[in-house]
Amino acid sequence: MGSAVGLLLFLPLWSAVLEGAVSAQSSVTVTQLGKRDRNQVQTEDRAAHCWYRFILSYPPHLVRDYLQKLALTADHRVLDPFCGTGTTVVECQKQGIPSVGTEANPMAYFASSVKTDWSPAPDTLLTLADQIAAASQHDLATHQGPLKTLPDAAQKVILKGSISPRPLHKTLLLLHHIRTQAPLTQAPHLKLALAKAVIDHISNLRFGPEVGIKKPKDDAPVFDLWQQQVEQIAQDLVQLQRAPLGRPPAARIYQADARQIHTVLPPQSIDAVITSPPYPNEKDYTRTTRLESVLLGFIQTKQQLRILKQDLLRSNSRNVYTADQDDRWVDRHTGIQTIAKEIETRRQDLGKTSGFTRLYPRAVTLYFGGIARHLAELRHILRPGAQLAYVVGDQKSYLQVMIRTGQILGEIAQGLGYELVDIDLFRTRLASATQEPMNEEVVLLRWSGQWPDYAYPYADMPR
Repeated sequence: MGSAVGLLLFLPLWSAVLEGAVSAQSSVTVTQLGKRDRNQVQTEDRAAHCWYRFILSYPPHLVRDYLQKLALTADHRVLDPFCGTGTTVVECQKQGIPSVGTEANPMAYFASSVKTDWSPAPDTLLTLADQIAAASQHDLATHQGPLKTLPDAAQKVILKGSISPRPLHKTLLLLHHIRTQAPLTQAPHLKLALAKAVIDHISNLRFGPEVGIKKPKDDAPVFDLWQQQVEQIAQDLVQLQRAPLGRPPAARIYQADARQIHTVLPPQSIDAVITSPPYPNEKDYTRTTRLESVLLGFIQTKQQLRILKQDLLRSNSRNVYTADQDDRWVDRHTGIQTIAKEIETRRQDLGKTSGFTRLYPRAVTLYFGGIARHLAELRHILRPGAQLAYVVGDQKSYLQVMIRTGQILGEIAQGLGYELVDIDLFRTRLASATQEPMNEEVVLLRWSGQWPDYAYPYADMPR
């Protein structure tokens, strides 16, 4: 599956460099760091991290492990280019290490920004929550006429049945008072508490790993559930504000596409990267945040959703577009092209004819092309000697064709001039369809600061 043989056939000038790359890869050891339970959030890590999380997020202690392994201190600056809901930046802030994150999904960007803001006074937050809950309760008791609901365009964005009419009515009453009564310094935390309460308790959503709809709730104690989340945030703020580090270095979060990171970060400003990009699978990551994104006003129409998806790394067939060109970055990577052909052959053998299924091969090439584009651009903002840790997982989501994500990421990185230092085994998980053990790994890279003196081997791209 590796690309060495194919490259030697038509890129003889690359042979000497490739031999070094193969030698380096052959010396990589796979280090067992833990088992499946390593993906759980430990009790002592819950403060801030659990204000709001993706179901597929990696755990804070994994970030802490690599902060220690890479010997990162307050003198370094850590980047998470696929920031998600902020696991890396929150943990860096807890450890007193400056950090920066980029995230294209507006709901995730909002969550990570709030989770790294430990400035609100806990007592003030609780007092505001009492006042807003009381005002919302009064409106509920005196409301006449039809229940409040979402605009038709917004209803079309969320999964049908995501939230029942009466809980939605209460949620919209609460949101109105948060927006009109809470000052700018407190409102984000109150909104994030509502997003958490909606997803965990108020909505009809279930996460399994796919997002679906469970038995609808006729009603829910929306105001009480929201206040419970606010109380948890307030308790955590007391703990975080008493931390022995004193005032931690603030994390900086940007809403940006990781494939265009130069637009927000200056050259040679980053010492390390700890991140987990989306995996190449059929999970539409925007579905996991769809309801709260609509409620909080980040997405209101299908057109806005489409624009959001165009700023994301292509990791599933539902955000593949005709004009996409990231696949050009890997059109000479024989391993990736072989995977794409195998998926297409299996699709034809199985008689799968749906539009999304036909896009599976292209989704894979676009994914790895996007990774290549990201890594190529990242070189501009890394300082010499920068260390990188990418958490990725093997996948068989595309008609059970195996994709060794970590191995391929390492090959692409080497083609761009990075050193492949190691591949650590983080944990094994069971594939949802087959219960087959699948590896999740941490690919460790190093950027020397020296641009390669050979052409990028996997496409006609600038080196």
